Amino acid sequence: MLEANNLEVVYDDVVLVLRGVSLEVPEGRVVALLGANGAGKTTLLRALSGLLGVHDGKVTRGRVTLDGEPIHRAPPSRIAALGVKQALEGRRVLAELTVEENLRVGGHTAPRAIKRNLERMYELFPRLRERRGQSAGYLSGGEQQMLSIGRALMSEPRYLLLDEPSLGLAPLVVQQIRDLVVKINAEGTTVLLVEQNATMALSIADHGYVLETGRVVMDSPAAALLADEDVREFYLGLGGEGAARSFRDVKHYKRRKRWLS
Repeated sequence: MLEANNLEVVYDDVVLVLRGVSLEVPEGRVVALLGANGAGKTTLLRALSGLLGVHDGKVTRGRVTLDGEPIHRAPPSRIAALGVKQALEGRRVLAELTVEENLRVGGHTAPRAIKRNLERMYELFPRLRERRGQSAGYLSGGEQQMLSIGRALMSEPRYLLLDEPSLGLAPLVVQQIRDLVVKINAEGTTVLLVEQNATMALSIADHGYVLETGRVVMDSPAAALLADEDVREFYLGLGGEGAARSFRDVKHYKRRKRWLS
């Protein structure tokens, strides 16, 4: 299990972003993490993958453990070697390298398996096989997202942390990404899925968390979150009896969320 326990994170020794966050990602499962912009989702992923230091952040309380062993003080390279990999928000491909060179970069911690894993990525993402010699910067948004996920999978991680994989993509491509996450999990990789697209995330997750202003406000099986009235209104945009709400209705909606009462 990958676990955060009572985690507090501060940036620049001043800005407190996570306030006592606890989260469990059991091996073999898909766990969804929902929340609005600024809730602390990406910060939590950075804490799990060891990337806080790059952004002048640090864990000031609590800990992150992998199979019961603390890893929150370990460098990112060590955490990656232990099998925890993150596909960053915004795709972050190496634009001037080819598709295949990007994938090879992702496999640097498993050099003996690069050839086998390349073939696996091309089977998982046939579009990347077609584009293997093309510069990554010329790929479409959906293709870049596939490349970002494929690069993270190249070293055969146990835990894959996906940060907003559907961000800015067309609905058809979002469906393709959803199906890929299901397939990746079925092949044995545990997934922590950070998403604002709550419907997509909860439709494939086993369990879900809702994060607001650095705190976990809901923690339930995904099916229970999908049925929860507050989640439906504030994250799925649905009103009574599943009716869709307009943007104006949501923007001016005044009822307090029950977890704030």
